[in-house]
Amino acid sequence: MKLANAAISSAVDRPDPDRLFYLFYGPDESGSRALAHRLLHSLGAEKFAVSGSSVREDPASLADEAGAMALFGGPRVIWIEPAGDEISDGVANLMTAPSVESPVIAIGGALRKTSSLVKLAESHPRAAAAASYVPEGANANRMVVELGRAEGLSIAPDVAERISEAAGGNRAIIASELGKYGLFLDAEPGKLRELDHGTLDLLGADSSESDLGKLGDFAMVGNGRDLLDELQKGILASSDTVSVAKAMLRRLMQVASLRSRVDAGERADGVMASMGKALFFKDKDTVGAMLRNWDSARIAALVDRTAKLERDLMLSDQPEVALLGDELVTIARAARARR
Repeated sequence: MKLANAAISSAVDRPDPDRLFYLFYGPDESGSRALAHRLLHSLGAEKFAVSGSSVREDPASLADEAGAMALFGGPRVIWIEPAGDEISDGVANLMTAPSVESPVIAIGGALRKTSSLVKLAESHPRAAAAASYVPEGANANRMVVELGRAEGLSIAPDVAERISEAAGGNRAIIASELGKYGLFLDAEPGKLRELDHGTLDLLGADSSESDLGKLGDFAMVGNGRDLLDELQKGILASSDTVSVAKAMLRRLMQVASLRSRVDAGERADGVMASMGKALFFKDKDTVGAMLRNWDSARIAALVDRTAKLERDLMLSDQPEVALLGDELVTIARAARARR
């Protein structure tokens, strides 16, 4: 079944118990992931990760895994990310399985309408497909207000615009930030609290000072010396690596939004000056350097590379700290070459 925009919220918040397969795809991968996590929460299930490559090599394994009882009891969801046409045969087998204990969620990227996986998910009555697109302009601001209301936050239009621009319209980043603000303000849906610029400034300062944020910034401006100094301090734990990648994506989305204005004809200095309080003052040198050194094509390539890094960190059996450190050094060298 192809889910229209109006039906998506109902499908993930009140899931059909007869549905076996969900495909969330489209250019807004963070939006797809956010919908998948909402569904996971609605099902009250634990995530059990399966790789797309293993399904490709053994299509019958997906139905077998979905039909197996959870080792420790309780509901679970089979989670495949990233997913593409390589799992189509496995999903087809799932649809004809005699018994399924666990539904399957797949996170795809910008799959084409001709994708065999998209066609299967849209056409089968026990499957669902939802496409996510990056919201822009007024739609992005409305999204911030709606996500904020779910956290118990009352957000004025100018505050919503600031949050949206800072996150580059990235739904996952916005949701994460709003959760942080809601916790700070002791907000909940039945007890609305106003989110103002003062709170953004306060928590933005905390965020900019974090060691995890510094690592990505050092790499992306080509500051190899400080990057290596931080890595050699051993402050980075395996549990922190995904947070570093997420912080990098947030920064890249912020710079991409500003870079689009430069590409439209504005001067970089003027763009930076126009940010005012929307950009924490200690971040201005970093953002300005990235704006000068990275053009839109290279920012887009780095976003893709960092998103892949995030996925690899979540799924890799390698030592995560070493994997992240190697990638940060590679990015720093590339950034230094652009100076």
